Amino acid sequence: MAVLDFEKKIEELKQQIDVAKIKGDTHAVSTLEKELKSEIEKTFKNLTPYQKLQLARHPDRPHAIDIIERIMDEKYELHGDREFRDDESIVCFIGTIDGEKCVVIGEEKGRNTKDKLKRNFGMPHPEGYRKALRVAKLAEKFDLPILFLVDTPGAFPGIGAEERGQSEAIARNLFELSKIKTPTVSIVIGEGGSGGALAIGVADKFAMLKYSVFSVISPEGCAAILWGDNSKAEVATKALKISAEELKKLGLIDDIIEEPIEGAHRDYDKTAENIKKYFLSQIDELKNLSKEELLQKRFEKYLNYGSFKETK
Repeated sequence: MAVLDFEKKIEELKQQIDVAKIKGDTHAVSTLEKELKSEIEKTFKNLTPYQKLQLARHPDRPHAIDIIERIMDEKYELHGDREFRDDESIVCFIGTIDGEKCVVIGEEKGRNTKDKLKRNFGMPHPEGYRKALRVAKLAEKFDLPILFLVDTPGAFPGIGAEERGQSEAIARNLFELSKIKTPTVSIVIGEGGSGGALAIGVADKFAMLKYSVFSVISPEGCAAILWGDNSKAEVATKALKISAEELKKLGLIDDIIEEPIEGAHRDYDKTAENIKKYFLSQIDELKNLSKEELLQKRFEKYLNYGSFKETK
């Protein structure tokens, strides 16, 4: 498993514990385990925004398919946008979660090199967003709640994507999902990058995993624009306020979903379980609303985004 810079001391302590166990030195094991627990708590209690970004991008962090495999009891994958092709950076499944019939739509980055190329590194083309909307409309037709799993550095900016209407596809999703007549929950599980994330981010409930990020632009892109220097990404990360805690304070997300203290990549099962519990609890609440109440609450939620101060 990849070790981040700020985790090196923790990793060294884990290695020392392994050596002590091999030697049978129970006293050393006990002492080191206490030191390890203290170091983990200290490190992860004081993470900087940039360190949280590193966790959100961790190569071993669970992806949409990892979550789907763990939370859906029965599932069937749906393909294609019925206009151009099947974009595999967006995955769509119909099935059940603890007996709750639903649809799950997620952005998938891919794990190994071959899979990353197949998934286009989680950067959807317009046909990916059109596939997501087609399946969302199918869910609406059969009154099925929808779970969106957001994880993308951004929509694909290639020439072909622009020729096929990338911006229109994203805008169409924002418009259609804002008025879809079925309960929706959207969760950022890793990176939530710009319009690529917003395209499946309009929902009745919008939440983020504790170490995920959500931003209008990547910190590297921001640094390049403002200072012409990618190396200032850490400064840009702090200025952008992209962490779950900062966005919750600003009222831009509804909830923060807990993940293992060392990050979701340390325990896929626990992370998936937390996501499942959150989704089911929110759907139970949303299903009590009439269609009119559902749409009105969603409208009011987005209308109240943002704030201003009057100055003399």
